[in-house]
Amino acid sequence: MQAPFKALAELCEKLEATTKRLLMIDLVVQFLRSLNAEEIEPAVSMILGRPLPKWSQQTLDVSWATLSEIIKHITNVEWKVFIETFSKTGDIGSATKTVFEESKLKRQTTLFEKSLTITEVRHQLEAIAEAAGCGSREKKERLIEALISAASPLEVKYLVKIFIGEMRTGFHEGLMEQAISKAFQIPLKEVQKASMTLGDIGEVAAIAKKEGRESLLKVGFKVFKPVRLMLAQMANDIAEALKEHGGKTALEYKLDGARIQIHKLSEEVKIFSKRLTDVTASLPEIVEKAKENVRAKEAIFEGEVIAIDNRGYPIPFQHLMRRFKRVHAIEELAEKIPVQLYLFDILYLNGESLIALPYLQRRKILAENSGEIPLTKQIVTDKLEEAEQFLKASVNAGHEGLMAKRIDSPYTPGIRGKHWLKIKPVLEPLDLVIVSAEYGYGRRHDWLSDYYLAARDTETGEYLTVGKTFKGLTDAEIIEMTRRLKELTIKEESRRVVVVPKVVVEVTYNEIQKSPKYKCGMALRFARINRIREDKTPEEADTIQRVREIYEKQFLKKGRYKTS
Repeated sequence: MQAPFKALAELCEKLEATTKRLLMIDLVVQFLRSLNAEEIEPAVSMILGRPLPKWSQQTLDVSWATLSEIIKHITNVEWKVFIETFSKTGDIGSATKTVFEESKLKRQTTLFEKSLTITEVRHQLEAIAEAAGCGSREKKERLIEALISAASPLEVKYLVKIFIGEMRTGFHEGLMEQAISKAFQIPLKEVQKASMTLGDIGEVAAIAKKEGRESLLKVGFKVFKPVRLMLAQMANDIAEALKEHGGKTALEYKLDGARIQIHKLSEEVKIFSKRLTDVTASLPEIVEKAKENVRAKEAIFEGEVIAIDNRGYPIPFQHLMRRFKRVHAIEELAEKIPVQLYLFDILYLNGESLIALPYLQRRKILAENSGEIPLTKQIVTDKLEEAEQFLKASVNAGHEGLMAKRIDSPYTPGIRGKHWLKIKPVLEPLDLVIVSAEYGYGRRHDWLSDYYLAARDTETGEYLTVGKTFKGLTDAEIIEMTRRLKELTIKEESRRVVVVPKVVVEVTYNEIQKSPKYKCGMALRFARINRIREDKTPEEADTIQRVREIYEKQFLKKGRYKTS
């Protein structure tokens, strides 16, 4: 018997209603044990707010503007009902549920509809993602309408959350690893290792259910299946990095480019972005460079692509993003925006995973297998003065700063830790999410040009505003941003719109101040958008906990204002 989607929705409702992590885990454990093997991966993905497997290169490509029009059409309820509920809860799914409960039409039609199953919902989501070409928009809309029309108000609440990728139950991937460990009686460390290797906790759960612990222990990298990236923390300065790494560290230029993963099997090469999206078609010269230089039959490399001018100097990041977005007329754009590849790590070679090897050993293997592809410039040092000079040289060459890498560190996919540290000579920028925007004044009166910036609370999933800015973007970027934000608009309030939190921007600022203006109690001073982070998802943006950490660090070197 197939599991009803209603059971998944009811589970998510229970998760949303509690903050007790052990109770959350137990609820998911019971649910996972009740499913058959084919339902496990879709269910795990959907509980985490993903419509499709994490490794899938398909996307639903459905905007909130489209989704809201379908909801209005199905329910025929005054939209102010949605706006009022959203204003109270701040939750799109809950507001949609209220609209459907208000709809007499919905209550009548559901009496005659058969229950949705988890498997059916996944098949429908796949069909929506697969709709392409002429007439694809209309086909997507028909499929979405059919799916939502067959659902109860509670099911619609979570279907909408899955569509927009904003589950907000507080049940994150780390808790899912614990639930899978407990459900299938597999040590947590083994579940976590498999998750790091496969890059998809849903697939890990499916293997655990179908084949058990022994098969999970055997999982390895697969060429053309992207690997989650190892992430770095921020260091205040080089002295901190040296101390953290035991007095000696490997320093590399931190390039202002786009991180990529290169997969090679025989003569075929594929390239994946930081978001693990296939960008092979956008970077034909990098593909050719890999084919010409990498002699290994199987390999997974990691590197950075930067855009350069005719003298070979790096040019701003936003120009590089134009290359990543382009899939047609690549040759013409490649002439205008040439790119340079630098490699900095190797994860897999001829059937063998290398991630457990010490960093310097991986670097040696990388050098032996990269042909004439340059590696990021590097020194290994225990001398502060030498390191400071290296940082200065990096900045003078037009780069962002340095990466400090512990010389004996393994590669830990998907983990952010202190094995790798970022060092920048300026105050650390923040990657924040636009949650609302206002129309400007004067020549900007038709453009959404004033942006409210937010960081995600890891405890609640809520996006908390930390500042507002109208600075940093060009007119062309503002016009494009206006188009994007209109598609993501949830509600309009005079000259202000509230949007689905999807767009990530890198923000510079002078300091973080205490402020009663925002719920988080903090505000950025002199915030300015440095660039649009097309390579980052909202989940990868900085958290409110990180903002608070930076706020507290400010007082290490200056006094704290006291109100009493």
